[in-house]
Amino acid sequence: MPVYDYLCASCGPITAQRPMSAHADPIKCPACSQEAPRALLRAPNMPGLSTELRTAHERNETARHNPAFSTKSGREDRAKEARKRHPSGCSCCSGSKGNFRSSAVYKADGSKTFPSKRPWMISH
Repeated sequence: MPVYDYLCASCGPITAQRPMSAHADPIKCPACSQEAPRALLRAPNMPGLSTELRTAHERNETARHNPAFSTKSGREDRAKEARKRHPSGCSCCSGSKGNFRSSAVYKADGSKTFPSKRPWMISH
């Protein structure tokens, strides 16, 4: 059973284990027997959850009130935004160095030379 917080007007905060079906119902204060309504006094125990479970909760909570629907125009807009951020052939995404051309010249026998480089440098 989950733990809920309640606030008594005369005694202060009360913590009680209640069934989920009765989460919104007020309880009687154990000290003074007055009715104590439910109060949100502390955050849920999220640090105790695993990373996978926490991400699943986050994904569920974001989609609960404002679900995302996939539309053709939405996909096109997201693709256009992605192209603005990273043009085709960018070095961070494509794995290549953009429009970098090698200065090596390959001969018929398979050897390569660098005519524009310093001729006294030995190729490795």
